[in-house]
Amino acid sequence: MNVRTRFAPSPTGFMHLGGVRTALYAYLFARQNNGQFILRIEDTDQERFVEGATEVIYDTLRACGLNWDEGPDVGGPCGPYIQSERKSTYLPYAEQLVQSGHAYYCFCSKEEIDARRAAVEAAGGTWKYDKHCLHLSPEEVAAKKAAGIPWTIRMNAPTEGETSYSDVVFGDMTFRNAESMDDMVLIKQDGMPTYNFANVIDDHLMGITHVMRGMEYLSSTPRYNYLYTALGWEIPTYIHLPTVMRDATHKLSKRDGDAYYSDYIEKGFLTEALVNYLALVGWNPGTDREFFTLPELVEAFDIHRINNSPGIFDVNKLEWMNSQYVAKMDPEKYLETAAPWFDQVLSGKNMDYRRLAELMQSRTDIFSRIPEKIAFLAEMPDYDTAIFFNKKQKSDEAVAKEVLPLLLPVLEGISDWTEQSIHDAVMEKIQEWGRKNGTVLWPMRIAISGQESTPGGAFEIAYLLGKEETLRRLQASIAKLG
Repeated sequence: MNVRTRFAPSPTGFMHLGGVRTALYAYLFARQNNGQFILRIEDTDQERFVEGATEVIYDTLRACGLNWDEGPDVGGPCGPYIQSERKSTYLPYAEQLVQSGHAYYCFCSKEEIDARRAAVEAAGGTWKYDKHCLHLSPEEVAAKKAAGIPWTIRMNAPTEGETSYSDVVFGDMTFRNAESMDDMVLIKQDGMPTYNFANVIDDHLMGITHVMRGMEYLSSTPRYNYLYTALGWEIPTYIHLPTVMRDATHKLSKRDGDAYYSDYIEKGFLTEALVNYLALVGWNPGTDREFFTLPELVEAFDIHRINNSPGIFDVNKLEWMNSQYVAKMDPEKYLETAAPWFDQVLSGKNMDYRRLAELMQSRTDIFSRIPEKIAFLAEMPDYDTAIFFNKKQKSDEAVAKEVLPLLLPVLEGISDWTEQSIHDAVMEKIQEWGRKNGTVLWPMRIAISGQESTPGGAFEIAYLLGKEETLRRLQASIAKLG
């Protein structure tokens, strides 16, 4: 069998992480089987269409390396790949279903349906379309259409019995038709197909063999199967995927800023780390291995190892994984990625970004945390002199009061302000004073950074700050100590 998978998002905004993972799995499965991965834009719901959202889909998938074999912008034998451009495709199939008794014309207005729904709900019932127009004769249908009464085409769903199917992840599924089926609209008043109808038609016409989608579609699959069977078509293989959750009870949410791919890129996560981690949310390779490139994922992916319980998206785990990716980055690439984050606090300062990048690379988990970690280089923070105390370095405020005034003339006397010359001058004096390194270098670093923890030590910080700023800060700290 020639495997054909698809990713069929709606252009309604940013790309949800669950959507990115669906695309990833569909891509991996197709590549693994030397098949095709198809991109289709499902924009039948024009009210929810967001300008620019289609481009967001393209950009996100390409950034993740999920290149499609057929799609709106690359073409293919089954185009067009945007549903609104396929509008004329759907009505003949709906009319075929009307002819076979599997669908019917409905002339009920929204007001009429709302009134009947309200009456049912007032009596304590649950509303489902009541087949009001099912028994109209062909002549009555023709007369109403001729009179210009707006119409839809509805599926004539069975009200009794059960529908069973097999899912790769969830196994054998059985649903009572009375609960899982309704006379859903297939063709809307504007002539556009509904999402559910277009989905079936397009999957068949595009030769999709394996349908991967979220587990929320498990209960609506009987509807799709009803349509496949009514049209005499082969039902594809279903692979329903577990939901991506923030924790055991909460979904990722737009409000919390943790639902979309773009949220994480804006926070400074690397796409490679995000894709690697997403692959493991709901799937495991059967080993302890955690790090995979995209080609390695193609090799390792096994649809039978997808879990049927929700996948927990653990941001702490992602941060750790991201830090591992950052640590392995090419230094030039790290500098290029980090520079805009450096600029947020150091723009306009004459600072050696290359040296700063060398110091920061091993200390970066996510790039958005860089500004707060280097803010002290832009402006000396107010600090509590209690941080001069360090038991291990045998330092405290009294020691700082002694050594900082001694350091001042040493640093003033350095004409060539390089890291090496600062190191040599200070280390020479430490020996001359007969002191331990820590009793001088700890207070020196605190005095010019105002921080207990910094990227780099006293010499690196002094070099980055420059001579004038280092001396200014040292004098201020001496004054602060009184």
